[in-house]
Amino acid sequence: MTELSHIPVLRGEAVDMLRVRDGGMYLDGTFGGGGYARTILDSAACRLIAIDRDPAAVARARDFAVAYPARFEICEGRISEVSALLESHGVTALDGAVFDLGVSSYQIDDPARGFSFRQNGPLNMQMGGSKRDAAQIINFCSESEIADILYEYGDEKASRKIAKTIVERRRTQKFETTSDLAGVIRSIVRPDKSGIDPATRSFQALRIAVNEELSDIAAALAQAAALLNAGGRLVVVSFHSLEDRIVKRFFADACGRLAGASRHDPAGFARAPAARFTLVTKSAVGPSDAEMRANPRARSAKMRVMERLAT
Repeated sequence: MTELSHIPVLRGEAVDMLRVRDGGMYLDGTFGGGGYARTILDSAACRLIAIDRDPAAVARARDFAVAYPARFEICEGRISEVSALLESHGVTALDGAVFDLGVSSYQIDDPARGFSFRQNGPLNMQMGGSKRDAAQIINFCSESEIADILYEYGDEKASRKIAKTIVERRRTQKFETTSDLAGVIRSIVRPDKSGIDPATRSFQALRIAVNEELSDIAAALAQAAALLNAGGRLVVVSFHSLEDRIVKRFFADACGRLAGASRHDPAGFARAPAARFTLVTKSAVGPSDAEMRANPRARSAKMRVMERLAT
């Protein structure tokens, strides 16, 4: 597959927000297809270090090392390991960092990876370094655990009914393929006026659970922010409300925008720690109408940006 099979969302806006300069050191925390990385490297005579947990993405990144000698390095690992991965490459400070969260088109469009309900493939969904795959969750976890995953990570209102049906079915036949699971879900959840496939929420939930994505995000933001030099910016593009909620809360705390004190809790009136960052985007930035027409997968994207203060 070429880069055309993965269209980076909000690429121009995100890289503009980084304010890339000659001699700067930058992080692409989610290399994917390299769209952000290429734009950053072409914007200035800077250095870039990228991270990806997916061995296939790491293999793609090796071409960048040839195209941008002495300016680009790739680290294989999870974004929750940002500090250790960068330190292993001698990087202890950054002038900017960008994260394009979620699953990449490379992963969705490859049936062998098992991310998509639109193409039949093994029930896998592993991005790389996961402790278990989707088949293990569906075939061996308890009914209550499956229901909780579908509800908490997918907001699936029929989670209990789906989980019960899955457990009943697997007693006689284990789940092995994406089409098999999607078919069972569609037999329970009927299409609605939105046009979204009934299996969408459950597949999203399983992917998040398999890859422990939400806990990785929280750890990655804290570590990347701590490495930023004064004036350095942290740019994050998310694709669903669970991701964006984590980003929004972290940015608010880092910028000193804590919730107001309660008169019932005296501790809430204690002096708040000095803000270490300032919000560059006061609210989330979405894709343009033109981008959404060109790339329907961009429609749910939200970008948030904050900048490290000098104090």
